[in-house]
Amino acid sequence: MDQPPRHVTPSAARLAVDARQAPAQARTLAEELGLPLCDSDARCLGYDYLLGHPPAANGALALQDTRGEAATPLWIDFVGGRMGHRRRFGGGRGQPLARAMGFKGGETPRIVDATAGLGRDAFVLANLGAEVTLLERSPVLAALLADGLARAAAEPELAPVVQRMRLIHTAAADWLRACPAEARPTVVYLDPMYPHRQKSALVKKEMRALRALVGDDADAPQLLAAALDCASRRVVVKRPKGAAPLAGPVPAAAVASKNTRYDLYPRTNPR
Repeated sequence: MDQPPRHVTPSAARLAVDARQAPAQARTLAEELGLPLCDSDARCLGYDYLLGHPPAANGALALQDTRGEAATPLWIDFVGGRMGHRRRFGGGRGQPLARAMGFKGGETPRIVDATAGLGRDAFVLANLGAEVTLLERSPVLAALLADGLARAAAEPELAPVVQRMRLIHTAAADWLRACPAEARPTVVYLDPMYPHRQKSALVKKEMRALRALVGDDADAPQLLAAALDCASRRVVVKRPKGAAPLAGPVPAAAVASKNTRYDLYPRTNPR
């Protein structure tokens, strides 16, 4: 991961680094992120979320909700679980995400995922052969992503995929506005935060954690404008099925799946 600027998470959630399992790693992480450190049960329970290496995460860096709402910690796993299944059975270049990005024939776009989040779509795109730059403004999410990518890179099957992924901790709009002409991606991908309508406990846990870290993406229309200035061919915006497009230009087309819609904004003067 490119060296991030030092700042704490913008959310109002009380967040600390848990030093009970891996003290040396925790101290380094707390210093890097500018977060408080807790080293006892009594101190750690005073925070809403803990970032650390709980035993249930099998060595991964994880985010734990201390309020009893989600007993299972949240960590990023590109190797097994849902991502392992999606990698094997996700539909390849014929899946809606890939079609929205412009994978067709032998063409493989260069992509900037400007709202990287948990990195799942970016990993799918890199697995299909794309060079993907992941932009993430939350320092905690960036740390979770860096940990997930490092563990995936240790797997011989996945190391080539991770090599196609570049993680940058930055404010996406600033990065897109400063994007040099020679580095312009084919596609900029946006997946702004929105209320998720699925009811599974896993989705609720993930959405709670993401909102605690990044809040609502109230600047999504400004991010769309910056993305249109940077992309050489198109911008793709992920939306829930039935939701209105982002404020701003009207999408020219869309690719739909069961619960998701990908709004397409082609560049009118591609370079």
